[in-house]
Amino acid sequence: MIENYEHHITKSIRSLYKKRLSAPIIYLIFLIFIWFYFGVFSVLFPSRISNSDSLEILYKKHESYIHTTLENLYFTGYTRNLGSHTTGYYYYTMRDGDCLVVLLSPSTCEEGIPEITEIEISARIVSGSTATYQDLLTQLSKDLDWTKEGICSQLSRYYLSEPDFRPLTTNILIVFLIVSGIYAGLNIITSLLYLAFPHFAPPCRQLAHFGKPKELLALAEEELATLPQLATEDMFITEHFFIETSNYGIAIVPIKEIIWIYKHSTLHKFFWYHFSISYTLHITANHHVYIQCPKNIKSDIDGIMDYLAEANHDILIGFNEKNRLAVQKMQGTPLQIEKFLALLKKRF
Repeated sequence: MIENYEHHITKSIRSLYKKRLSAPIIYLIFLIFIWFYFGVFSVLFPSRISNSDSLEILYKKHESYIHTTLENLYFTGYTRNLGSHTTGYYYYTMRDGDCLVVLLSPSTCEEGIPEITEIEISARIVSGSTATYQDLLTQLSKDLDWTKEGICSQLSRYYLSEPDFRPLTTNILIVFLIVSGIYAGLNIITSLLYLAFPHFAPPCRQLAHFGKPKELLALAEEELATLPQLATEDMFITEHFFIETSNYGIAIVPIKEIIWIYKHSTLHKFFWYHFSISYTLHITANHHVYIQCPKNIKSDIDGIMDYLAEANHDILIGFNEKNRLAVQKMQGTPLQIEKFLALLKKRF
């Protein structure tokens, strides 16, 4: 029974990019969840709040990054230190009837001036359950000759920290989220484009080296649908083309443009147990086109290589130094550099 290969290349391109849609879509959904659940948006665009806004409600809504104006701040005499470096100065002020602790950056408070009449800051709402805040309350209760429970009843359960508003690690995380989100979005857009217009996909665009991609794709489809000269599970030879349609990638190259083919084997093992050997077909064509067909069986690759050698007597067969230098001379640039660049371009 002759298998039906009508529009096989186009269907394979669509199938490949349909599979590639799932990963960026899942990642983008995860990113959106992280963005809103953890309030990343508020880091970039902090909410301006007044004295009547509840810090507890904002904290629980994951809107911890805020911008506000405070009045009549008094230095507690305590600082937050990292080693020998002072990272912040603790002040207190009255806010909507509660005593609020505020950690200010050294530059903001001029390294601990006793009193600040008014200040406008961007800060992060931090829960009072942190160890540093509890240590501060312990020290303040001793200074005032109060119990810790007594001072806790007079202070807000949350404090504002200016140094924690946007530390370096947060900035790095935000940049990573934005860049990776853009990358995932572009992957989704390009995959949808290739699903709608397969002739725009990279395997077809590569045909531009040899002619008009859309016309060459149509010719390859016609030859494959009519009668392929040789067919394996995912590699085909027609009258004028070598075609690969595997899970690892899709390639179409005119046989007359191929200048070198060879294979190499890969031994697959688990610890000391060798369980299989697979073979990869390497094809080099004019205009620095490199194709790899991995994880094939030896008989399939040998059949492809024999047929290509018969179809184009100018093709160099086998990996050796003589062939490598000959191809390097034909390509005009160092072979290894070109192969490395091709590897970067190829999407597995």
